[in-house]
Amino acid sequence: MDFNDIEAKEGVRLTWNVWPNNKVDATKCVVPLAAFVTPAKKLPNMPVVPYEPVRCRSCAAVLNPYCRVDYVGKIWICPFCYQRNHFPPHYAGIEENNLPAELFQNYTTIEYQLPATSAPAPPVYMLVVDICLAEDELAELKKSLLQALSLLPESAIVGLITFGTHVQVHELGFTECSRSFIFRGSREAGMQAITDQLGLRAAQGQPRGAGAAPPAANRFLVPLAECEFQLSNVLEELQPDAFPTASEHRASRCTGTALQVAIGALAAGAAGAAARCLLFVGGPVTEGPGMIVSKSLEEAVRQHKDITKEAAPFYKKGKKFYEGLANELVKSGHVVDIFASALDQVGLAEMKVTVERTGGVAVLAESFAHPVFKESFKRLISKDGEGALGVAARGTFEVITSRDVKVNGVIGPCAPLDKKSPAVSEVQVGLGGTSAWRMCGLDAATTMCVFLEVAAKDAKESAAPQQQQQQFFLQFCTSRQLPDGEVRLRVVTVTRAWTDGANLQHITAGFDQEAAAVVLARLATFKMEFEEEFDPMRWLDRKLINLAKRFGEYRKDDPQSFQLSPSMSIFPQFQFNLRRSQFIQVFNNSPDETAHCRLTLHRESVVNSLIMIQPMLLSYSFNGPPEPVLLDVQSIAADRILLLDSFFTVVIFHGVTVAQWRKAEYHKQAEHAAFAQLLQGPQQDAEGIIAERFPVPRLVDCDQHGSQARFLLTKLNPSATYNSNSPAGTDIIYTDDVSLQVFMDHLKKLAVQD
Repeated sequence: MDFNDIEAKEGVRLTWNVWPNNKVDATKCVVPLAAFVTPAKKLPNMPVVPYEPVRCRSCAAVLNPYCRVDYVGKIWICPFCYQRNHFPPHYAGIEENNLPAELFQNYTTIEYQLPATSAPAPPVYMLVVDICLAEDELAELKKSLLQALSLLPESAIVGLITFGTHVQVHELGFTECSRSFIFRGSREAGMQAITDQLGLRAAQGQPRGAGAAPPAANRFLVPLAECEFQLSNVLEELQPDAFPTASEHRASRCTGTALQVAIGALAAGAAGAAARCLLFVGGPVTEGPGMIVSKSLEEAVRQHKDITKEAAPFYKKGKKFYEGLANELVKSGHVVDIFASALDQVGLAEMKVTVERTGGVAVLAESFAHPVFKESFKRLISKDGEGALGVAARGTFEVITSRDVKVNGVIGPCAPLDKKSPAVSEVQVGLGGTSAWRMCGLDAATTMCVFLEVAAKDAKESAAPQQQQQQFFLQFCTSRQLPDGEVRLRVVTVTRAWTDGANLQHITAGFDQEAAAVVLARLATFKMEFEEEFDPMRWLDRKLINLAKRFGEYRKDDPQSFQLSPSMSIFPQFQFNLRRSQFIQVFNNSPDETAHCRLTLHRESVVNSLIMIQPMLLSYSFNGPPEPVLLDVQSIAADRILLLDSFFTVVIFHGVTVAQWRKAEYHKQAEHAAFAQLLQGPQQDAEGIIAERFPVPRLVDCDQHGSQARFLLTKLNPSATYNSNSPAGTDIIYTDDVSLQVFMDHLKKLAVQD
């Protein structure tokens, strides 16, 4: 079973593609029953139809190829609830040879163009800019912002807020001179106070079209075509914060207040519009609500051990503040994107909830001059071209299931809508208790992880008719607003097979080990954040051992006899690398770095998430074309170039001999053209990876035994360490971590025990 082909057709991937027909046996599967759905995935063969969908009058499922149709009586039977529905009058001509697109067997994924209820509203961008920066950093940020103005459509509505010790809301609609409204940075600004001070409250009650800014808001949120000259002047004249910073103190930076003011201004001035709040921050929050550290440099910024020991005095209060802001954003349907460019932490661990609940993006870079920031920002706001992300807004995601299947919840960039239905399970996993979620922002790569469960306690309790007890159905409905204002509804209907719980061979054949590894990664990181005293290593180990006991073939107490079927054979290797990844191991990572990695994991596809868990390693040599090699220290050779793709970082690693030849400039000599081509190969492939990835990964070009070789060594299996008997001349890793071979030996030993 080729799961990649199925995903290319449906945009859906399940951990188990054959399910036990009762709850007890489903629990014994160990890995949760889950589906990865990429609701805006680009599918070249997907039909787009210019009319509204036909829905079941009982469960609201959309007409699909799995419905049974009575062509004479013009009736269709819903496969989810078995309700008989009459076709609407405009389907009167339906026959076996005259079918609408949604009944074609190949069109299990279809998209509907929904009629517009009002004139399309232009996109809104609120720029929230940190001015507590060094002059060179601020100059680079201004350069990127000015370049961004040329990429935005002229109809786009823009606003500008700058912050340092205080918050300035710039009145772009006032062209006589630069004018701004000031908010005190040390004090929390309530939503009502924001609208009162900006003069937006009186305009809120006035009737207007969706997305149209009220007259008062026109001063702060102005079409780019009308304010481009004024906005450019304000940006060019920006100077570092005028308030002095005392020696041995951090700059006074009120990021939390600035974000709150921006959210309040958008809620009042861009209601109903697809609005994004773009936050550019270059240091820790030291002033006002949401602060993460005091101004004194004697106090260090919180680390993981401080949070664990509750020695981070501002952490819980900051998280609570940003959760309140996230709730306001979800109500308005607006998105927050954070671009943090600093060597120090900025407070992303606390702000993370505002990005995750709204479907925004977070980008961490060392500097505003770094390509990671510049290229990522450029791709986010580009509407067209190869680098464009296909950003959509104001989406909703709904799950409809067969009667014997219930929804536990979702882990992904969304917020629950509290929609109750018979499909909602009492057991919650992730964001549960509902069958629908709001997606304020999404793009072509945004992927939801839906957790499901079998409702029937045994096969006899199945609510399905006898003829339909061999399969179940899932339907995922996603509505979203495209950049041009058009509203689309994508409907994906999938079916999978039931089987008897004792038929392990059939169940095992439908196991998607790649999807299973990513499900456990998402679930483990979610539990690490929301469950106290949770031990992720022990939890993952227990899951793997129980899976091996259940589905492995072995003789009792004989580790040498243990083996897994091909559909599960690589899963232990994925778990080995997950245990060592930055998602589980927080040592040597700041809370901000961990938050950034987990944010990205919770929104990316299975393929990209798997690269984060188990990076890809390619080898380049004179012996032939590039080839994949084991993610092992033994893959390092003096006459070889390695290319490591770990999603966040792309590493080009030159063996010591290759590095010496390059330093001697042999590649510039005509007789060594082959060596020049060898050097160009990984460079070109790395550029190709960077060109199609978001956020843009960091490129590291290093040599064997060099200081930056650590970016490769930390990802390799330590099969040769300082205390192992390695052949002379081979590379070793200085670590006490066990190798994959030792890990597998322990797994076999534990799996075969009674």
